Amino acid sequence: MDIFRRLEDVPEDLGRTAVTIGNFDGVHCGHAVVLETLRSKAVERDLTSLVVTFDPHPRLVHQADSPVELICGLEQRLGRIALSGVDAVLVQSYSLAFAEQSAEEFVLDYLVGKLGARAVVVGADVRFGRGNSGDLATLTALGDEHGFDVCVIDEVGEGGRYSSSAIRRLLEIGDVRAAAEQLGYDHTLTGTVVHGEKRGREMGFPTANLDLEAEGLVPADGVYAGWMTFPARGLRLPTAISVGTNPTFHGSVRTVEGHAPDVAFADLDVYGETMEVSFVERIRGQVAFRGMGPLIEQMHDDVDRVRAVLG
Repeated sequence: MDIFRRLEDVPEDLGRTAVTIGNFDGVHCGHAVVLETLRSKAVERDLTSLVVTFDPHPRLVHQADSPVELICGLEQRLGRIALSGVDAVLVQSYSLAFAEQSAEEFVLDYLVGKLGARAVVVGADVRFGRGNSGDLATLTALGDEHGFDVCVIDEVGEGGRYSSSAIRRLLEIGDVRAAAEQLGYDHTLTGTVVHGEKRGREMGFPTANLDLEAEGLVPADGVYAGWMTFPARGLRLPTAISVGTNPTFHGSVRTVEGHAPDVAFADLDVYGETMEVSFVERIRGQVAFRGMGPLIEQMHDDVDRVRAVLG
């Protein structure tokens, strides 16, 4: 998949395209339907399938005083979009100036003029242009006039529409299993392994700590069953994941760390490596214990439950 980081990077010989536009935060099951429809439409009409995604998220521009915490970072998003098999993605810089285009300017100058759109894949509730003045009727009329088809995707979802907002709420309460049902995969954080306090090693539970700038929405504090993956090593390990501030030790910094039972994890030097932490099920919430003894006892129980969840 070709990735264009700026509109200016889109080659003039890209040709005619089938285009869809959206935030695609999480690239969930609903997005998957849109992307597959786009790919199929492009193959059917011998077009280049092109996804336009925004960075930063429009809400961060229009509502800077109430920012949204994104399910996944940009690089995670691009990786998930690539898995759909589309030909290219454009990362469109979102700004107030970009949002000020009229509906007609956005379609004629941007979609048709700059991106060569001959097919546009959208949801029925599509809104675009200054003040969201354009809608599906606007887009269809402009398509009839300027030679592009509009393909409308019905709402998809079991028991309700798939929604990035709903997935964020599930992660915020720690229901990672329900979030995975909407995402179509286990929610994952991606970052670099950094040095921690090494208390886990002292208690017989060595951990790998994820850096605080990791990509992805950190779920609610607690202990989870999941996986640690080290892409450079091709290594994937069943893991007990701890999220929180280590209240037993009066910690104040929120951390994400993973312990891989049943392997000689303490012997692996993974500092500085990229690590992916995937969440399968929440085992329990965060608890402050009265000393190290009760904590170690609980950690043994946590590991047993992680083994049971992961099989």
